[in-house]
Amino acid sequence: MMKRRSFLRSLAGTSLILPGALSELLGSDTSDDPLAPRAPHFAPRAKRVIFLHMSGGVSHVDSFDYKPRLLSDHNQPFTVPKKMLEAFATENRSEVKYFKRPAWEFKQRGQSGLWISELFPKIAACADKLCVVRSMFSDNADHAAATLGVHTGSVGFARPSMGSWVSYGLGSENSNLPSFMVIAPALPYSGAQLWSSDFLPGCHQGTRVIPGAEPVPNIRSRVADAGLQEMELGLSAAFNRRHLLARENDTQLTARIRSFETAHGMQTAAPEVFDLSKETDATHALYGLQRGGTNGFAWQCLIARRLAERGVRFIELIDTGASANWDSHGNMAEHAPLAKNVDQPIAGLLTDLECRGMLEDTLVVWATEFGRTPFNTAKDATGREHHAQAFTCWLAGGGVKGGFSFGETDEFGNAIVADPVHIHDLHATILHILGLDHTRLTYRHASRDFRLTDVHGNVLRTLLA
Repeated sequence: MMKRRSFLRSLAGTSLILPGALSELLGSDTSDDPLAPRAPHFAPRAKRVIFLHMSGGVSHVDSFDYKPRLLSDHNQPFTVPKKMLEAFATENRSEVKYFKRPAWEFKQRGQSGLWISELFPKIAACADKLCVVRSMFSDNADHAAATLGVHTGSVGFARPSMGSWVSYGLGSENSNLPSFMVIAPALPYSGAQLWSSDFLPGCHQGTRVIPGAEPVPNIRSRVADAGLQEMELGLSAAFNRRHLLARENDTQLTARIRSFETAHGMQTAAPEVFDLSKETDATHALYGLQRGGTNGFAWQCLIARRLAERGVRFIELIDTGASANWDSHGNMAEHAPLAKNVDQPIAGLLTDLECRGMLEDTLVVWATEFGRTPFNTAKDATGREHHAQAFTCWLAGGGVKGGFSFGETDEFGNAIVADPVHIHDLHATILHILGLDHTRLTYRHASRDFRLTDVHGNVLRTLLA
């Protein structure tokens, strides 16, 4: 029986079909490549995004939104507006609640004097790099819906992820790596929908990386002879193109073919990205990562920098999953180990990007799905409930103002009193920083032009340096 190697070589040498296929390969171009780099709508401030999502709802009044009145009015009663009570469980909707003091001391940080608590001491040391938005609000106080909203702009319907929109709008700078990658140790609320491309071409879907010894399973080639694999893939690619030519405008087929091509490129590129052996001891120490370690947020942040260096457009890091996260209903002390897991790595990432000259064209965004109430049902309660009416996120690098705060909540951190920022506004601003007009970045689906910001969104120009 003829061996596979001989069969392929015989095709290359004698087939009446393959010469045409080979000419297709030799004459291939990227004009129809859905991941080919695209020009932005206007000059960008940043080339890429590193999006840091803290799952579960970080308390703004214990971290980035200092409210001295919570100290003086601790255990004082407060009548909660009925609308706000909807976020509470039905058995916990008594109108009278009691204010709760922050569990960590706040201090003014850096030359800018931003108020940041001891919950994040390392990030606090980077205060002059941060653009803190203290007037975020969400349409929903349910974890799954709110998390979906942060990622897709929709709290009720499946929509493409923000990373997918960025990939669709700008393409990829590295044909051997996905344009959108997500590093997540566990499935978050709403699961893989957070990095789904939904109705956008499938090649724009995020590729999930799981921290550990094998971040991307089955990435190494099982074919011992590299030349043989190239011949096999060349033949496959030729037949794929011919198949596609007979089915014009089949975006799903185009995306599927492109995803297989990217997967092949990853066999070479990905192992090198995840190999940290050449990173110095000083770099490991900066992130708080032990040499040889492959778990924890320190590993995620260092890999994010390496992916950014190699042209990945949108990199998302999710610290936990749908459990064992920041959802501290019972005890705010649970925030402490979660903060310790991310504090030094995030500070290290900001410092490392700056030292390498990358922070100026990399936008780093720190976000959570909502905040936590400045009150609770009982006096001296140890936890806090969901709070979608006001919470905090921050941005750094990418042409935003450092050491700057935007928006304001009332004296208890309960309601926004100045410059409210909806998630659509944050999305519009992120796209603007990347050189994309959120009103022009559209995709025709079901007889309608869809966009990340739906029919809403305002660019927060005050944040721009």
